[in-house]
Amino acid sequence: MPLYEFRCETCGTFEQWRSMSEASKPMLCPTCHVEAKRIYSVAGMMLSSSLKAHIEGSGEPRIIHRPESEKSTTNQRYHHPQGRPWMISH
Repeated sequence: MPLYEFRCETCGTFEQWRSMSEASKPMLCPTCHVEAKRIYSVAGMMLSSSLKAHIEGSGEPRIIHRPESEKSTTNQRYHHPQGRPWMISH
């Protein structure tokens, strides 16, 4: 049986276990016995600790620093004397 959430205008929100066949039927507030409206909310999701850590860690980009030995000392640009081989000349 799913757990449904309802809102009573006088008492506030409450939750009630109901079968799916009763989901669209009106629900009476358990406190004041006035008809309450069903609230449609997003389903909860249980996360494992590794998945939760992955999601929280993926929010911002990582900054990766290269070791000095891997850094290039000059700005290498490729020069093609006959033009770019992938370009068609006009």
